[in-house]
Amino acid sequence: MTPIRKREGTRPLALINRPDHPWRPLFDQRREWAFALLLALGVIAAFWPALNNGFISYDDTLYITENQAVRSGLSRASFIWAWTTTHTGNWIPLTWLSLMLDSEIFGLNPGGFHLTNLLLHLANSLILFLVLKRMTGASGRSALVAALFALHPLHVESVAWAAERKDVLSAFFWMLTLLAYFHYVQRPGVVRYILVFLFLAAGLLAKPMLVTLPFVLLLLDYWPLNRLRPTSSGQAVSLIPAETRGIRPPEATLKGLVLEKLPLLALVGFLSLAAFKAQSAGGTMADVETLSLPIRAANAAMAYVAYLGKMVWPVKLAVFYPHPKENISCVAAITAGLFLLLMTIAAVWPGRRRRYLPVGWLWYLGTLIPVIGLVQVGRQAMADRYTYLPLIGVFILIAWGAAELTSSWKRQKIVLTILSLIILFTLAAVTHWQAGYWKNSRTLFERALAVTSNNDIMHYNLGVILTEQGRFDEALRHYREALRIRPGYAKVHNNLGSILALRGRSKEAAEHFAKAIQNAPDDPTGYVNLGGLSALDGDIEGAMKSFRKALTLDPNFAEAHNYLGMALASRGRLKEAVHHFARAVEIAPQYELAQANLNRAREILRKTNQGSP
Repeated sequence: MTPIRKREGTRPLALINRPDHPWRPLFDQRREWAFALLLALGVIAAFWPALNNGFISYDDTLYITENQAVRSGLSRASFIWAWTTTHTGNWIPLTWLSLMLDSEIFGLNPGGFHLTNLLLHLANSLILFLVLKRMTGASGRSALVAALFALHPLHVESVAWAAERKDVLSAFFWMLTLLAYFHYVQRPGVVRYILVFLFLAAGLLAKPMLVTLPFVLLLLDYWPLNRLRPTSSGQAVSLIPAETRGIRPPEATLKGLVLEKLPLLALVGFLSLAAFKAQSAGGTMADVETLSLPIRAANAAMAYVAYLGKMVWPVKLAVFYPHPKENISCVAAITAGLFLLLMTIAAVWPGRRRRYLPVGWLWYLGTLIPVIGLVQVGRQAMADRYTYLPLIGVFILIAWGAAELTSSWKRQKIVLTILSLIILFTLAAVTHWQAGYWKNSRTLFERALAVTSNNDIMHYNLGVILTEQGRFDEALRHYREALRIRPGYAKVHNNLGSILALRGRSKEAAEHFAKAIQNAPDDPTGYVNLGGLSALDGDIEGAMKSFRKALTLDPNFAEAHNYLGMALASRGRLKEAVHHFARAVEIAPQYELAQANLNRAREILRKTNQGSP
């Protein structure tokens, strides 16, 4: 007797998943919108503490709170300043204009600046998903890459630090460049190429780190765009899903693809030269002279590996990681170099069969080159913010590698979805926790000291915060610790001497001011402090000599003008004093002491001219 078979039903979802189903595009769009909504909610939840954080007295002062051009908002004068200044050792006009716009809208409310950073980060995450989805046709893997990028704790620094507007803004133009390039590759044309050129230019004008973007476009030509012409040995394996191969662009030679990028490379070369000159003028490259090439190369290798370690286990994150300099471990550096070499071989060797491997790995290695420390800019060994764009390459390796390794699993999608959600929830929780450390300067600096060692920069900065709070004993401890680590730290000598002077220990204070001048002869601060000490001791002539020396080093030093004016006024030379008070106010309009001195001196002159006693 033949058994009765149950009637087989057809699942509607299975039908829609067929590439040729007429409702498939609508289903894909709804799924993309759902992911976008979930990603937005995840980003807001993870970075919510940043919206309540204040400004940080570490670069935020230079970029925003004490930057008169930014504080004044958008104006003709500030617009010109943005395009002509190399303030902070950078030529980043679009970043300055962005900060000025925030100042125009929000005033000096830090929440407004943080909100803009957050919205830019969210936009970057969504465009990244859109670009990868269109290039590869792989929704799930593209979503995972975008979510890892959006929620990873290493990106807290770029988002929660108002001064790092240049990171999220330049990345925004990076993503738009990728999107424009994809449309150009689909249907090449002059107008579409110009759009790629303009987005790249905008990104470079926000932060010069985008110099590696033409290199990344060549990687994308190899995969997933698969534009390279097949060799005589046979057809290269295409990893573009079947449903997207209809938009595959014509294949080309490597030479042709490189020639196609020449205008972009010329743009990069020109703006790189401008950035180099700005950094040289700003003195941010001074450490190149003191760190030998072997030390820089060793630190670079260790930083590459350390970033990967923090990507996997994002703990002990700090706003500043001190450079080990001559104390760097040769064994650790060699081990890191060998690891990078083996990883490169492992990624490149199977590259023709698994093209995502060399693309992802070389994306990571290549995009870090400008900031890896081979050309040392600043005193840090590494910085979390430098991973903002480079880690996308590693996230691509993870997403596509996981899909391939588990391709034979029966419940692959379910298992990978569950694992991905667990990882993403964990990352979001750590990001939320890490963003809380950016609440204020003291919290941030204390956290950096807790997770690093020999961090003279953070001891100095925490000392400044404690000094402003009147906690001089604690500040002295941090200043002395900073000098133990770096005996020639001129700024610490100046601040330590100032506290000692206030406590009447003039001789010790003078010694520290002299050491500050000795270690930083081009810095006028030591001369101003020494002049102030001379004035306290009644040596007005000696004080004026020190103030004038400071002004020869920096004619725009507002404090030197004010103190010189006070010394001149004490000698009855009011007209000269008025000139210096007025100059101080012109340089720093918010300088209340100089303004008060100017008003008082002018009032005395007016009464004197009227014959008043």
